[in-house]
Amino acid sequence: MTESPPPSASSEPVEPGGTSGLSVLDPPGFHGPAPAAAGQPSAGRTEGTDRRPEDGTGAAPAPGAPDPAAPAAAPTGVQDRLAGRLSDFASLHEHTERLARARGLGATLDAVLASGTALLGADRALLVTVLPGGGPSQPLGLGLDRASLGALETVPTDQSLLARLLREHDRPAEVRSHDLAEDPAIGARLRELAGQLGLGGCYGLPLATEEDGPLAAALWFYDAPADPTDRRRELARRYTEVAAPLLAKQLDAEKVRRTTEALRRGLLPDRLPQPGGLRLAARLVPAGLDRSCGSDWYDAIPLPDGTVGLTVGSVSGDGPGAGPGSAPGAAAAMGRVRAALRAYAVLEGEDPVSVLGDLELLLKTTEPTRSATAVYAWVEPEERRVTLAGAGHCPPVLVTRYGAEFVETSLSAPLGMLSCWEAPGVEFTAERGDTLILYTEGLARRFGQTLHSGQADLRRAAADAPRDVRTDPERLCAHLLAAAAERDADRRERADRRAAGQDPADRDGGAAPRRPTAQAPATDDLMLLAARFE
Repeated sequence: MTESPPPSASSEPVEPGGTSGLSVLDPPGFHGPAPAAAGQPSAGRTEGTDRRPEDGTGAAPAPGAPDPAAPAAAPTGVQDRLAGRLSDFASLHEHTERLARARGLGATLDAVLASGTALLGADRALLVTVLPGGGPSQPLGLGLDRASLGALETVPTDQSLLARLLREHDRPAEVRSHDLAEDPAIGARLRELAGQLGLGGCYGLPLATEEDGPLAAALWFYDAPADPTDRRRELARRYTEVAAPLLAKQLDAEKVRRTTEALRRGLLPDRLPQPGGLRLAARLVPAGLDRSCGSDWYDAIPLPDGTVGLTVGSVSGDGPGAGPGSAPGAAAAMGRVRAALRAYAVLEGEDPVSVLGDLELLLKTTEPTRSATAVYAWVEPEERRVTLAGAGHCPPVLVTRYGAEFVETSLSAPLGMLSCWEAPGVEFTAERGDTLILYTEGLARRFGQTLHSGQADLRRAAADAPRDVRTDPERLCAHLLAAAAERDADRRERADRRAAGQDPADRDGGAAPRRPTAQAPATDDLMLLAARFE
C-alpha cells in the first residue's frame, strides 16, 4: 500500500512540450507546452510583414514545395497531449457541474461517489463523513450492498484506510493499493474482507478544507488488482478539491436542519399515554422550515377524571396565505398554542366547543396575525364515547370492521379568521375494535390533487388496509403514510408522462408502467394520530 504525503506549497513542475503556433489556456493544474526561451522567437511566428526566401529572386516557392515562411506544424506528441488535456478539462467540468446541481447532503455524497468512480474508472466505492462529535458516520456505498457495508465497518480503526484519511494530523494526500487481498501493508481483517468481497485495487482520497479540516473520506475499488493512471489520479484529486468546500456547506446546512427538527419535535409529545381501553399511535413527517407553510401539532392529554383529550391542528405563518419565510415563527406559535390547548383541556376537556372557543380567543389576543385549524376530541375509553369539534379542519375517519367513514364535523372557519368562532360539537359511540384517525391537511393533500379528493383517497386507503393492519394503530399509521407517498409519486409520474406525451394510459386505457420516482419535498407536515378502542 502507498500513502502519499500531503502536497507541499511548492509550485508544480511544468510539463515540457514542443513548439506550436496554437496558444492554449490550461485549467489550473493542467499544464500546456513550455514557453520558448527568452530571446528566442516562438516557432510559427515570423518577424516582419513578409519574409521571403533569401535567394535574391523574391519569388514564391514552387507549387507543392514547403513554404519556409509557413508556421511549423506542431509535433504529433504535443497535439495528442493538448487533446488529452482538453478532454480531461471537459470531463472534469461535466462532473463538477453535476456536483454543483446536487441538492441536499445525500445528493452531494452520491455525486461524489459516482463521479469519482467514473473519473478513476473504478467499479465500487465507499464514503464516510465526519460526525459533529468526531468519528466516522455510517458508510455510504456505490456497488456495495448493506451486508458488504456492514462487513467493512468491522475493520479495526488501526487497519482502516478511511480512518487514515480522516486524521487531523499526518493525513495522507491519498492511499493506494494494487491488490488489497495480497498487500502486506494492509491489516489482516481488511485483507480477509477484500478476498471475500472480491475487492482488488483500491484508491482513496480525503475531502478536506483548510478551514474545516477533514470532512469525509472516500475509497474507490476495482474488481481486480489495478492502479489508476497518473492522469486519472490527477482528475480525481482536482475533483475532490472542488467537492470539499461544497460538501462543507451541505454538512453545515444538514446540522442546522437536524437542530431545527430536534427543536420542533421537542414542542410535541415525546411519548403518548396508553390509558386502559385505548391504544394510541402517532406519526409525524415534518416539512423543512425552508419549505414549510406552517407547523402542525398532535397531542393526547390524560384528564383528571380518567378520560383523554385527543387533538391535532396546524398553525399557519404570519396570517392567511403566509409563505415559507414565516415557518419558523409558525413553529414557535404552534408550541404556544398547543400548551394553551392542554390547559383548556384540563379545565373543560369534556366540552370540545368550549376548548376551541377559548383557544380562538387566545389566538386572536396573543397571535393576531396567525390562524389555525384544529380538531379536539374528548374520549371516554371505557364507554367508547367520543365528543368532538373541528375548526376548519379535515374530518376525522372512523375505521370499523365494515370499512371506514368520515366523522362529519360542522362546517366552520379556522380559528382567528372571524370576529367570533362558533360551531356545534358531534357525539358518537364507537364499537370495540374501531379506530379513530385524526390527521392534518398535509397528509390529505399527499393522497390527491385536491383536498377533497385526497380526503376520499385517505378514507379508502384506511378501509382497504389488511385486517391485521387495521387492528394495530402503529401499523395503520405506517400503512397510511406509505400509501400517501406512493399515491403522490404515482400522480407526479403520471403528470410528467402526460406532459411529455408518453403516458400509455392516454393511448390505450392501460395502466402506465410503474417506476421509482423521487418524492417531491413536502411543503406541509404529514401528521396523523390513531386511537383504537380495545
